[in-house]
Amino acid sequence: MKTLVIAFLALFVGFVPAARAGLVEEAGGLAVSFSEGGRAVALDALIIRPDDRLRHPLAVLSHGAPRDAADRETMSPGAMRAQAREFARRGWVVVTFMRRGYGQSEGEYVESSGKCASPDYVTSGRRSADDIRAVIRAMAAKPYVDASRILSVGRSAGGLATVALAADPPPGLVAAISFAGGRGSVRPDEVCVPARLVEAFATFGKTSRVPMLWVYAENDHFFGPALARQFHDAFAGAGGKAEFIAAAPFGNDGHSLFSEKGQPIWTRYVDDFLARQHLTLVDRLLPSRDEASITYPGRLSAQGKESFRKFLDASDHKAFALSGDGSYGWRSGQKTIDAAVEDAMANCRKNAKRTCRTVMIDDETVE
Repeated sequence: MKTLVIAFLALFVGFVPAARAGLVEEAGGLAVSFSEGGRAVALDALIIRPDDRLRHPLAVLSHGAPRDAADRETMSPGAMRAQAREFARRGWVVVTFMRRGYGQSEGEYVESSGKCASPDYVTSGRRSADDIRAVIRAMAAKPYVDASRILSVGRSAGGLATVALAADPPPGLVAAISFAGGRGSVRPDEVCVPARLVEAFATFGKTSRVPMLWVYAENDHFFGPALARQFHDAFAGAGGKAEFIAAAPFGNDGHSLFSEKGQPIWTRYVDDFLARQHLTLVDRLLPSRDEASITYPGRLSAQGKESFRKFLDASDHKAFALSGDGSYGWRSGQKTIDAAVEDAMANCRKNAKRTCRTVMIDDETVE
């Protein structure tokens, strides 16, 4: 695993606020340890929290695992910025992070489930859960965190990790949410020995008593609806507590429901679940950011400014392009920055009468 950039090497005595608004973002290396007195490891993390002096309950968001191992290196916490902001707007301190072996995080990749012919999903899930557990310990020490109420949220392999965490919960874990949880999808609608994955959910269900919400879309091409039902039946049959939602088809592959585009759908499920667990923290959603703190590029119209605000809150990798006549285009949540720039420029050129140029990439202004 490559060494972290200089900003990470210091293991961050504290994070550097990126904006002053209804919410504040803090990005950098989060120092965690996996044993008492063990060596600290810096995990690439993004914290988004209410911009006040109060302590708030903690929500931890866990990412999935790409089918192509080479893509692990390109991943970043900013890919779930939009989802993290939605939880922060609901009053949570939110941390989304890269587990060991992903993105800029230190440490070797430890969560392989082994050969496709004989996968060990239980061990894989538990090792992923170890990273969540280490992050919870580190965040619990923060002065703005109320560690008596902790929510774990994961998607795909991060969902399986969340299920594994709930089977052996850390202090303070009061609820958990899994979006399309699972592991071992090698290509659309094909999983390495699915029966082994069903058995893993049964294993975790034997000791899991934390209230959970599971959401799977009907057109999920990683873990289809029939298989997802088997996961839940095995888990609940072993004693686990999980509400199961079979969501309507979403996009080309419902595996991406927990995303920016899926936000109007999944936030309803989350709000209802949190209300049933008495975990509704605010009467009204907190503002995303202070209008006065935003510096708009160029000659944007009112509609353009609204789009730019959405861009600022969107997931990495992202880019915003602008023409001298005020035309614009942007794209977010792409696999690479180059792809985001290409799409943003193409969107800008659709209506532009003058040359388009990229003015912002992720959170950096382009001169």
